[in-house]
Amino acid sequence: MSARLPDAFFDRMYAEANDPWSLATRWYEERKYAITMAMLPYRRYRRAFEPGCSVGVLTERLLRRCDRITAIDVSVAALDATHRRLATARVIGRADLRRASLDSPWPNGPFDLVVLSEVCYYLQPETLRAVLEREIPRLPRPATVVAAHWRHAVAEYPMTGDQANEIIAQTPGLHRLGGYRDDDVAIDVFDTGRGDSVATRTNIPGT
Repeated sequence: MSARLPDAFFDRMYAEANDPWSLATRWYEERKYAITMAMLPYRRYRRAFEPGCSVGVLTERLLRRCDRITAIDVSVAALDATHRRLATARVIGRADLRRASLDSPWPNGPFDLVVLSEVCYYLQPETLRAVLEREIPRLPRPATVVAAHWRHAVAEYPMTGDQANEIIAQTPGLHRLGGYRDDDVAIDVFDTGRGDSVATRTNIPGT
């Protein structure tokens, strides 16, 4: 059994369409990204890591809140599209784009934000668990980990988005800060430090 979907699956998707999941045009995606960004507990981050960046729609949004970002994808076509998008937005100088997979050793950070958006269900459950147990301890404290995944089953995917988020939630060293659920998407935010609320972190009286 393969540890994840093969690169050929994604190469085929991008050969058939420039934006296979319509990330740049669907209201569903725009709304999901807005919820994801709103759930981040800090106003600003130094350096983010985004595996599975696809065509860079979320990457561009993250750079509004992050000084720098390292984004990876297994598809050269996806990385080329991300480069064009970030160059057009004049933020390419703050991005490090690399060809790699989520289950590869993560690049050196340090990363104070990790964004797992629509990527973890491409791995077998045991592979995802092993990756997180290897990489989460390498993150600084505090660091934010946000996970957003489609909840409907897809025949080709090794697991559902709910299963992926549950594995992430069970990872030692992660403290869940909050989450969002509807029929379509599950979004959870975690911290590698203490699980203090945003109000507590910002010293709002009464917390």
